[in-house]
Amino acid sequence: MRLRLTTPLLALLLSACAAAPAPKVIPPAPAGPPKLILAIAVDQLSADSFAQYRQHFTGGLARLANGSVFPSGYQSHAATETCPGHSTILTGVRPARNGIIANYWFDPAIKRAEKRIYCSEDVSNPASSPINPVVTANFLKVPTLGERLKSANPASRNVAVSAKDRAVMMMGGHDIDAAYWWKGSGFATLAGRDLAPAALDQNAAIADAVKKGSGELPVPAWCKPLDRAVTVGKTTVGTAHFAHKAGELGGFRQSPRLDGATADLALRLVDTMGLGKGAAPDVLSVSFSATDMIGHAYGTEGVEMCIQLSELDKTLGRLLAQLDAKGIDYLAVLTADHGGFDVPERLVQQGLPRAARSDAALEPAELAKKISEKTGITTKGPLLYADGPAGDFYISADLNSEDKARVSAALVALVKDHPQVAEVFTAAQLAETPMSTKSPQEWTLRERARASFDARRSGDVLVLLERAIVPISKPGPGYTATHGSPWDYDRRVPILFWRRGMAAMEQPAPVEVVDIAPTLSAILGLSIPDGAYDGRCLDIDGSGINSCDGAQ
Repeated sequence: MRLRLTTPLLALLLSACAAAPAPKVIPPAPAGPPKLILAIAVDQLSADSFAQYRQHFTGGLARLANGSVFPSGYQSHAATETCPGHSTILTGVRPARNGIIANYWFDPAIKRAEKRIYCSEDVSNPASSPINPVVTANFLKVPTLGERLKSANPASRNVAVSAKDRAVMMMGGHDIDAAYWWKGSGFATLAGRDLAPAALDQNAAIADAVKKGSGELPVPAWCKPLDRAVTVGKTTVGTAHFAHKAGELGGFRQSPRLDGATADLALRLVDTMGLGKGAAPDVLSVSFSATDMIGHAYGTEGVEMCIQLSELDKTLGRLLAQLDAKGIDYLAVLTADHGGFDVPERLVQQGLPRAARSDAALEPAELAKKISEKTGITTKGPLLYADGPAGDFYISADLNSEDKARVSAALVALVKDHPQVAEVFTAAQLAETPMSTKSPQEWTLRERARASFDARRSGDVLVLLERAIVPISKPGPGYTATHGSPWDYDRRVPILFWRRGMAAMEQPAPVEVVDIAPTLSAILGLSIPDGAYDGRCLDIDGSGINSCDGAQ
């Protein structure tokens, strides 16, 4: 049958052809290494959350998700906390070698009264404490990518910005040109340094925003089904839309607006320092902390997290668009320090009946009491030091070796048969465990724990809780959910790379966050000694070009 084209039909077809948009032409990637490495960490962005909301992103996360995507990146170690997670991103080295085993650890033999040690404090300074630290990267045993760049060419700048000092120091390292984190009511910097005009201007903008206050943030249509109250202890989650009263600093800080302020400061530093415009490549590390703060306060599956990720998508879009407008040739990489887990009260309603809060009997003080009753061993100070029912337990330094061994054996016996405990390892067991060479998704719990073990800083006994047990026995406002487990909801994070003109790709095979630094080193053409990295270079160019062969 022949189709006869009448005049009206022909006109309609011609009109449709004329209205069709021309194919988008992707400009070629610039020759040579990029002028700026933009290293983005989203604190507490699990691979699960990224996959759950990926279809809804339209801003910066959408752009990055159309680059080179590794949706199954692993923070391979068991201690999935902020400081260890950030320490792997630009060092390419796991906590067992880089020394950052946790946010906090204990040294029962340290001479100061406070035996707890913060991962980015200067313990040699009498003015420092875990709560009010004199901030340094002293505990980090290896250099970061920015430091390696500066060593190769002193003209390179190494800059880091975050709401958390530990994120700044772990991504920036020891030799850092500009370091800013939130303290009090605005951004602060290293002791002995003055705030740059960019930081002063940003702090003034924050003060003005706090003074004015603001209404609720918009709830996207795809977030509305999650907008329902869930009772958690004596508090309620699932209905906050982040309005904050005039003059209310906490309402600004514990909201997506914190990420906006972090991005604004980063952009001010780009302008005032001329980042990405010099003869040598620069590194700008930006860690966004609001996802973590909101995850702890409200959990990961309520309307609060949905709004947060929608706003973060916008913030990242604005950050990337402004770098584009400045004509900077940058390579962006985004990942996370760890994932996160929802409040068990909501998980039980959503198909996970085994989810629960940890038994108060597993708290360090309760365990110490039972051990003393069993062994007769007591001490003037705490018998056990630990941050909670999971992680490293340290035994008092006041004991002789025989009593210490008895306490260790009693602790292991007490917890190993508890239904909420998955595994218990002694320091001796972890010390003799070889580092795994398997795919990270296949590591045993012992191998995951080994990747976080440092013989000089780790505890005498390590306790790992079962899957879906949240180590918060008594939740309260601002602290209802957490991370830190060896399970994949805390270990698995996305890894995304994007550069203008680079051929896109998606590789679902498991990779590690420690693969990021060697990948960037190859693209920058850095000469790195053999064995310096725990990770490997990832070929992030989807074309026939192998980005691991050196500078493009």
